[in-house]
Amino acid sequence: MLASRYTATLASSSFRMTRRISIPHIQLTRHYLSYSSRNKSTVALSSDETIEEYRCTVPSNTHTRNPIPDFNDARVTYENKSTIELLRAAACFQSCKFPLLVENAESLLRTSRTIFGGTIIDAILKATIYGHFCAGEDQDRIRPVMQRLENSGIGSILDYAAENDDGDSTEQPITDQAMVTAREYDYESEAHCDKHVSTFLQCINDVASMGGGGANENHGYAAIKITALGNPKLLARLSTAIVEAKRLFAAFDQNGNGLLSREDFEAGYNRFFVDGDVRIKEIFEEFDPHETGYIDYITWSMMLSPQDLPKIIKSCQAAGRLSTACPTEEEIELLDAMYERGLKLGKEAAKSGVRLLIDAEQVRYQPAIDNLVLGLQRQFNVGGDKPIIYNTYQCYLRDSPERLRTDVERSERFNYHFGAKLVRGAYMESERELATSLNQPDPIHPTIEETHKCYNDSVDYLLRHSTESDLNVEVMCATHNQTSIVHAIESMNLFGIDRSASTICFAQLYGMSDQLTFNLGKHGYRSFKYVPYGEVDEVMPYLLRRARENSAIVGGATIELDMITAELGRRFQVLS
Repeated sequence: MLASRYTATLASSSFRMTRRISIPHIQLTRHYLSYSSRNKSTVALSSDETIEEYRCTVPSNTHTRNPIPDFNDARVTYENKSTIELLRAAACFQSCKFPLLVENAESLLRTSRTIFGGTIIDAILKATIYGHFCAGEDQDRIRPVMQRLENSGIGSILDYAAENDDGDSTEQPITDQAMVTAREYDYESEAHCDKHVSTFLQCINDVASMGGGGANENHGYAAIKITALGNPKLLARLSTAIVEAKRLFAAFDQNGNGLLSREDFEAGYNRFFVDGDVRIKEIFEEFDPHETGYIDYITWSMMLSPQDLPKIIKSCQAAGRLSTACPTEEEIELLDAMYERGLKLGKEAAKSGVRLLIDAEQVRYQPAIDNLVLGLQRQFNVGGDKPIIYNTYQCYLRDSPERLRTDVERSERFNYHFGAKLVRGAYMESERELATSLNQPDPIHPTIEETHKCYNDSVDYLLRHSTESDLNVEVMCATHNQTSIVHAIESMNLFGIDRSASTICFAQLYGMSDQLTFNLGKHGYRSFKYVPYGEVDEVMPYLLRRARENSAIVGGATIELDMITAELGRRFQVLS
């Protein structure tokens, strides 16, 4: 009843909130809904207005128009690759099947550089693993690669692939064909962060200049990492403060209904702070500007910024975890500088019409990253016909469904377009090690089947929401998992979403899963490659992880190697 009163009050105010989405407990298995088609980026294909059981099974009265590509079609996959490129790809994938070689690759490279020198080794790498997984050293050298992809109907997502090589971000691919793109930049100085901004600005401008082709026209993307814009240790401290602020809301919410009445707020405030007699009315009215009589966590989190915490803890009755996590004045200055860098990138992306993908990172950084992304979304996803800022959701995390739904409700509440990139995850091993060392619960789903379900359910949820919302909702399925791609296409057919609509696109890493990317592109789907670039020594951690992933993902690499071998056999047979 309280939730209904709160929603009704919001709906009549200047907020827009089409419905209340239950955050703590979400059921994804079966839904009944109706929707009407609208003139927006989601293209409705069916005249039928009733959809039943949106998962897996397409109703017989829905007209399916999006075909399932033949992902075993080697001709389409490799028609634009030379025989030399295929031989190199086969050698790379074959070498990844030797764990001993992969595990010792770093030490072997270090020894080789010492013996033969960097120039010779770099030349060998460019002819082999670097040439296969990276597009080039800089924007000028990667343009031919982008043009070739465009000619095949494939868009490019520019990704500066320099990584931190200090061992702090060790990760393990979670599953066969998992999409893994994470890397952590090495923080050296504010000037170094400013240099990263310049690089990202160039990325955005290059994407804008290339445009796209076919189904990807005017749908350019650039990828950035927030740890490139500020000190990762600052992000970790800020994340802790945000988590503690969320726990403070839970402490205020004694009955656990997700809403704070004036009485709840007053009781909670007086338990923890000393100035309730003079501050409660002022603060409650600030957090409830539309006089709904209630505060929920979305409003709480949007109104309570990390920069506010130093002022708040001055009134604490006693020092606790929130006061310990509170940023210092110096840290707030660094935080403001990081926000300014993000703002600069957001402005350039909005001006150029380029979508900006904010990569996910480790759990210890993610709350701070989300905080920055939400601020950018509220500014740059408003108006226009598409979301500019995308957040990334790692579906191997247990809290991923709750985060996704909370963020979707924020977008509805504050009236901005919503963009999401879905991945499975990149830090399984290190996340579990950290949780164990801190005596905290494992943040990752216990089984791979639960991760698969979370990923597919998240796709279904966003596609369904895109048909219900008056705003534009877009999702990038960044995955090497063929089953999830087929599931997404079936869901598109179920909800009447055309393959050319901006609602959904697919992405794989450059040098991996070409049978998915090129066959999707050939059939008119919005298909993209993550195109990494950078100097050889800068991207070596990235290259070594590509090798580790292909070594661990034996099934996916074997399928790809078998297809390449078959295509080479066909070409040599023709020559003979």
